[in-house]
Amino acid sequence: MIRSQEKNDPSTSQSQAGRGRILIVDDEEVLASTLEEFLTGEGFEVGVANDTPSALALAERLEPDLALCDVQLPGLDGLALLDRLLKVRPDTLVMMITAFATVENAVGAFQRGAHDYLIKPVIFEELLVKIDRLMSYRRLLIENQALRRQLHASTDLETLVGQGLAMRSVKTLIRKVGPTRSNVLITGESGTGKELCARALHTLGPDPDSAFLAVNCAAIPHDLLENQLFGHVRGAFTGADRDHAGLFVAAGHGTVFLDEIGELPPATQAKLLRAIENKEVLPIGATRTVRVEARVVAATNKNLPIEVTENRFRADLYYRLNVVSITMPPLRDRREDIPELISVLLARHAKRLGRPVDGVDNNTIRGLMAAPWKGNVRELDNALERAVILSEGPILTPEDFAPGIIDDMSDTTCDGDDLRAALREYERQHIQRVLEKCEDDKREAARRLGLGLSSLYRKLEDFGVRPT
Repeated sequence: MIRSQEKNDPSTSQSQAGRGRILIVDDEEVLASTLEEFLTGEGFEVGVANDTPSALALAERLEPDLALCDVQLPGLDGLALLDRLLKVRPDTLVMMITAFATVENAVGAFQRGAHDYLIKPVIFEELLVKIDRLMSYRRLLIENQALRRQLHASTDLETLVGQGLAMRSVKTLIRKVGPTRSNVLITGESGTGKELCARALHTLGPDPDSAFLAVNCAAIPHDLLENQLFGHVRGAFTGADRDHAGLFVAAGHGTVFLDEIGELPPATQAKLLRAIENKEVLPIGATRTVRVEARVVAATNKNLPIEVTENRFRADLYYRLNVVSITMPPLRDRREDIPELISVLLARHAKRLGRPVDGVDNNTIRGLMAAPWKGNVRELDNALERAVILSEGPILTPEDFAPGIIDDMSDTTCDGDDLRAALREYERQHIQRVLEKCEDDKREAARRLGLGLSSLYRKLEDFGVRPT
């Protein structure tokens, strides 16, 4: 039997909404009703269930802050309910109530996740003190989680360097989808920062302190990948002398990051689809499935729609992974971010290598902004690390870089070492190249540059170019 006050019931007072929600689970209906009346009078919103199935159903609707669970219940006992309740409502605190208090019962309940223990007959004053303490503890947990989430979000989004239009769009999408548990597919060329994007999604997620477990699907032999993802039981094969939890189980409520998902073999694709659809995995050699709760974030540099069309990737798995898609832009499409990237990466390498390198000269920054960067940010990072190692002074020059990285810049019209002048010269050249590509179509050029049409005209006038 289930009884609960609806959260939107007009008769529910403001104080009830404010003190919290409590789920009572006890098969003694007289005691359950008495507790309900007492706690409602103290300003709590209360729901009552008399057995485990009813309690789990009510927990989904009520979303209780605290559950008071009798140890002795019909069917599945209170400890079994504790296990299931913490899976469906991990944020709910649980207090066990029993008339048969033993040290073993108490230790067992705490080991399985209970937060307190109360002995029958219930003394209401003692109960209220325990409830108030647990509610205060829960509020503190929520506040700490929010602060950690803000800290993690700030830190990880800062690792996605760039304030240009392309990166602003990526960060906006990460902020929107991060707090959900929806699956995300990250696409983009190699070296664009897909794993950094995945980590930012995780730290913005519902449980940022949980595990973030990554696997490169192209780097592990196919016959070992299934074991890595789904685990095995003891005796499943020669050498399996103990159970092994795969990444999906080990991640708990965290994130499994599947890099190079396009390389997944067909048999493993089918098992991954089942894990995502049914939230369960079958370890190698097992006869029973294991429930999993991990969020899946996948990444690829392949065109998965084409892979689906050519029957190399399952269409149903693609749609399950692609709930939200984030495309990491190549560095050639976000050249305005290169000076900031240089600053961040240079400081990191100089500190790690113990080299007194402070910056780059004017020709270098112009050359780095004009380079093709087919390997994207990873290639830029490697080029800067090499330059820091080989540099003779505190300022990097073109000679510090590998041949071919920086082309001859003698044809440019900007002299001196002023960074703003260098950026202005690069901006002028870049706008000119885009206009040429668009056959002088100002409206299309403005769209590609991420500018308003009037802003483009102002820049052209500022550069001394007469608009046509």
